Amino acid sequence: MNVLEELKEVLGDRLLTREEDKIPYMRDASYFAGKIPDAVAIPKTSGEISAIMKMCSSFKVPVTIRSGGSSLTGSSVPTHGGILISMSAMNRILAVKPEDSYVIAEPGVRLDDLNRELEKIGFFYPPDPASSMAATVGGTISTNAGGLRASYYGTTKEWVLGVEVVLPNGEIVEFGGKTLKRTKGYDLTALMIGNEGTLGIITRAILKIWPVPEKVGRIISYFTEITDVGRSVSELKKNGIIPYIAEFMDALSMESVRRANGISFPDAARFLLMIDIASTKESISRLLEKAKGIISAFDPVSIDVTLDKDEMAKMYQARKGLYSSSLSLRTDKHQYVVIADLVVPASELPAAFTEIQEMIDKSRLKVMLFGHIGDGNIHGNIFADTRSTEEMEKVDSLQMNLAKIVLSHGGSVSAEHGIGIEKKTLLIEELRERNSEFNLKLMRSIKDNFDPQGLLNRGKIFD
Repeated sequence: MNVLEELKEVLGDRLLTREEDKIPYMRDASYFAGKIPDAVAIPKTSGEISAIMKMCSSFKVPVTIRSGGSSLTGSSVPTHGGILISMSAMNRILAVKPEDSYVIAEPGVRLDDLNRELEKIGFFYPPDPASSMAATVGGTISTNAGGLRASYYGTTKEWVLGVEVVLPNGEIVEFGGKTLKRTKGYDLTALMIGNEGTLGIITRAILKIWPVPEKVGRIISYFTEITDVGRSVSELKKNGIIPYIAEFMDALSMESVRRANGISFPDAARFLLMIDIASTKESISRLLEKAKGIISAFDPVSIDVTLDKDEMAKMYQARKGLYSSSLSLRTDKHQYVVIADLVVPASELPAAFTEIQEMIDKSRLKVMLFGHIGDGNIHGNIFADTRSTEEMEKVDSLQMNLAKIVLSHGGSVSAEHGIGIEKKTLLIEELRERNSEFNLKLMRSIKDNFDPQGLLNRGKIFD
């Protein structure tokens, strides 16, 4: 009996083997195309995943893990065929405990669905990637996703209390727990966060939750110079104002939003800065006015304050849909969007912005700048025909040059998208810059200990 026959006995019609059923799993949201998997497994329990991994381990079959398929670096692309495990059927919220500040969820639960449930009791789960409509609990833990609210609440790693994991040999283990604090040796829960499916398969997560803010207000300002955007955010934080959300867009970003959502912007505006502040009903107006005064010192084209929920929701959804709306700016159907995911300390934003803009202009590539500026996270959508070797060489060169800029400012080459296939060379560059190449050896050693046969998510993070 071969591995497919054994898997069929466990999964029945939840093992997809027809070519037309497998083709959609070759890609995720990135521009990478992988190989067609030999089969797609859709388990419903950790026990079934354990059985799958025991069979794949016995037959030495590589395994790729896929949750929402929203990875922008190719993390869920099958590079070696084998078996692809889709977590889509493991999508239950198992427990909600506001009195203990946690929720237990399966890996296939989409973040927006989770928050719709939590909203009913006045709570929410803060990690908020732009793809939250599709992004799942398991996928965002595996990449340590951030998002719009990360400037205030931090990234996913701050909100994971514990996980159940199926190891490559099929063993089911638990890391962490339900308490808000604990100390018991090495933090193996943290090891699972950002592992991109290379060490184990997350089958259940205990997530910290928080009360919904009492009141949120917004400041929208527009600038002609990108450095003033960076200075505004740096000065806000210097004065003790930590934005709930802090987002920026350049002129191309605003144009894509105008086309997709019909939102208009001032003619003289080249950059938008959106600052949300969360507080109590009694103090929100005072904090908004204080923040407005700080931003006004940098001579914006215009600046407005609002507490209107509908108005804020419209722009919030437009920002979250920026990746898809950017596709309207493609000049050719063969163009893809390659996304830079850079981060620097807030104090370095003004200088880094200037150098980044100069490097983009020098590259002569079409690049859309935007991002979660509250935590120094700068995204660059680079438009390129991925079929063109010459054009992709320019893209790779720009990515490396941008990486060198942020590294010179104490930043990092990957803020929230993970490494996947795309950023392996950039990771090596960062470790070299930090004189930390030992870290890569250590990660390889950890991988070898967890997965000695190298079955899980081959070709991701490192070769």
